[in-house]
Amino acid sequence: MKKFEFLDFATADVCFRAYGATLDELFANAALAMFEVMVETKNVEPKIVREIEVKGEDLQSLMFCWLNELLFYVDSEGLVFAKFDVKVDETQMELRAKIFGEPIDAEKHKPKIDVKACTYHKMGVEKHAGKWMAQVIVDV
Repeated sequence: MKKFEFLDFATADVCFRAYGATLDELFANAALAMFEVMVETKNVEPKIVREIEVKGEDLQSLMFCWLNELLFYVDSEGLVFAKFDVKVDETQMELRAKIFGEPIDAEKHKPKIDVKACTYHKMGVEKHAGKWMAQVIVDV
């Protein structure tokens, strides 16, 4: 199963679909896709660990809060991440995660596009045939 794919959308936005057998995997793959928009994630080493907890009203708002919380660390600490140990509690609409990454290094990580924010525009989190899919548009 592919982890994510990018879709043609608009020049000021990037749209992707993330996939997962579980909600945990879906949210991890969505984070990986968002960071792949910004840097070469294969070059990111797990040198720094942060723990995150976010809550939402539903799966869409949980995804929105999750991705924007990750962007907080990019903007405030200059960090990028490529490994995500995610636990989603669907009954409480809570997500807890350990995220692994390092300070951004332009030569090593080859920055691509600056992601400003995750948006609700055309966002969806759905289960089809036993597998999860999320569509996300990020403002760049």
